[in-house]
Amino acid sequence: MQHVLVLGAGLVARPYVQYMLDHDYQVTVASRTVSKAMNLIGDHPNGEARAFDISRQSKDLKELVKPVDLVVSLLPYTFHVQVARECLRYKVNMVTTSYVSDEMRTLDSQAKRAGIIILNECGVDPGQDHMSAMKIIHQAQAEGGKILEFTSFTGGLPAPEANTNPFGYKLSWSPRGVLLAGRNSALFQKDGQHIQIPSEELFNSCHVEYVPELGDFEGYPNRDSLQYIDIYGLQGIQTMLRGTLRYPGWCKTMYNIGQLGLLELEEETLYDMTYARFLRKYLGLPASSDLKAEVAERLGLPEDDEVIERYEWLGLFSNQYIPLDQGAPIDVLVSLFQEKLQYAPRERDMIVMQHQFTIEHTDHSREHIRSTLIDYGIPNGDSSMSRTVALPAAIASHLILTGNLELKGVQIPILPELYEPILSELETLDIRFREEFTKT
Repeated sequence: MQHVLVLGAGLVARPYVQYMLDHDYQVTVASRTVSKAMNLIGDHPNGEARAFDISRQSKDLKELVKPVDLVVSLLPYTFHVQVARECLRYKVNMVTTSYVSDEMRTLDSQAKRAGIIILNECGVDPGQDHMSAMKIIHQAQAEGGKILEFTSFTGGLPAPEANTNPFGYKLSWSPRGVLLAGRNSALFQKDGQHIQIPSEELFNSCHVEYVPELGDFEGYPNRDSLQYIDIYGLQGIQTMLRGTLRYPGWCKTMYNIGQLGLLELEEETLYDMTYARFLRKYLGLPASSDLKAEVAERLGLPEDDEVIERYEWLGLFSNQYIPLDQGAPIDVLVSLFQEKLQYAPRERDMIVMQHQFTIEHTDHSREHIRSTLIDYGIPNGDSSMSRTVALPAAIASHLILTGNLELKGVQIPILPELYEPILSELETLDIRFREEFTKT
């Protein structure tokens, strides 16, 4: 029986673990909180839970990696290279769902010499975004077509009936990760021009993105889209933009959070501090001031603006005590997000991904393709976020372990031998894209 090591037992781990157990693998789940690992394994005879904290027990990592056939790292991305080096030492295949880092790329030749694959970006975004896009790109190019425009937007959101709070958002992954993403700058191409958006203007760069069946969302750019021109083989493309989807109102709300400095990372003492007292101190406001009115004036907004009302609902102006002794402004926000943006029992989350292509064919006609994934979580079961992140990684792991994948080195799923079987099996699990074609 082949042996799989799962590092991490967070929000997306359960579908991966269940898939691998259902396919008769021996699975060890190693987690900082061993009770979480035990919950994932249950009473399955092929499962084992281990207590492991990579930040404190890095020496024990080799003992976990050495006897297994494959490692999937669901740890924070900062630990992936450390895990990869142990996989190289013992010639063990590895899968992650995170963006491949520059440091990870440098391990490519070593992985090839070791005869292993280190597969990154095999989740939903990144992951299914690459796979579904490359399927259409490769087909168009095989027919002699040229991709003129490509945009891709993804959002992990409450399903419409669960969209019940003023923020239009609930947590299906790390709240700190959600907020840290708001500190990113962005780079993309529009009509042949490179456009760079500094982090402080990220949320001022959104537009309306229509999704069939669901209506209008806000779309804003995500990181560096230009690198995918070469990765996807789209030299000569005029528009290349990858971004994030949110319900309307998110961008204005988050832009002004940035203007208040609440995404900053410098830590300070928070002991015995209420949210209102912290905000007054942080903004340099008198203790007796009308906090709501002062914040509205600071942002140049009416006091009854929907943004100010959202901050009040969240609790930024409240006399509730912050549950932290030390932390940065972003951690103050994280604590409120954790409290107020949770799913209620039986509520569903939703993944929405939409690609749009403009293709010029050999007869100079043009075709517009809209490819859309809408997937919902299971009430009181796995979230859509966990399924769409974990299942591609699980299917890829199964391909590797059954010898049905010969690729070696540091890879992402942009090649047919990866994306074709993964997308095909995902369809059997009712995770599928739907295409619309319009010719001009």
